[in-house]
Order: sequence, then structure tokens, then C-alpha cells
Amino acid sequence: MEIPRCPLPPFTEETAAEKVRMAEDGWNSRDPGRVSLAYTPDSEWRNRAEFFTGRQAIVDFLTAKWQREQDYRLVKELWAFHENRIAVRFAYEWQNSGNWFRSYGNENWEFDERGLMRRRIASINDLHISEEERLFRWDGNARPADHPGLSELGL
Repeated sequence: MEIPRCPLPPFTEETAAEKVRMAEDGWNSRDPGRVSLAYTPDSEWRNRAEFFTGRQAIVDFLTAKWQREQDYRLVKELWAFHENRIAVRFAYEWQNSGNWFRSYGNENWEFDERGLMRRRIASINDLHISEEERLFRWDGNARPADHPGLSELGL
């Protein structure tokens, strides 16, 4: 039996925002095993044009992603919520061989009654940026509490 991942649905604005920040912190850890535990064992994903199912596929996907997308820094923001669903918008910065990018996107999440995500649908676009244009410049993995969010940054 899976351990519940609070907060649980149905979500309020406060608990939905908490779930979004928890997801952001998890992804910023860049630990595929840790991140995969937030999803059901048979979680269904669409990431850009890739479709896959299950935790091992999530671990494999994230392992390859973070090998390619180095110095990854992510900010997520709650867009909408209803019962067991949350919509977020996000931006993340990363580099590969000194070429910097900011990736923008939207995700739709659906949770089971234990607070595990059973469906993740992500649409993402990449923008080449210069190193000087970077906005996500914190040390460590988690975004500091006083670091501006997407709206404050005008993203």
C-alpha cells in the first residue's frame, strides 16, 4: 500500500499551491528516484511528444533529462485547480555545453485519493537565452523562499 502524499484532494487554493511547491522542490532536487515516488506506480505521462507509463519509465526519463539539461533550475506556479486536478505553468533554465535555455510550459495533473499523481500532461517550449539573461540563480537545489516567482519575474 502506498503512503499518502499530503496534501490530499479535493484541493483548496492553499493545498493546491502547497502541492505545486512540493513538486517544484522535488524536481529541483534532480533525484529521479525521489521524484518518481510522487506518482502512482502506473502513472501516465505525456511530456512534449513522449508518452510513457510507470515509475521506472519516469526514472529513466528524468535520468536522461538531467544528464542533458545541466544546471537545471525550475519555478512552478499554480494556474488553476478543481477537486483532484491542478494546472500549473512553469519555467526552467538549463544549459548544455555552455548553451543556455529557458523552457516554458504548462502541466495538467490528476491525483488519486492518496495524493499521488496518476496523470501528467506537459507542453513545453524552449527559448535559447544568453548566460546574462538567466533569472534563476540560486545556490543549492530548492528555490529560496524569497526568490521571486514567475509572476513577479514577468514570466
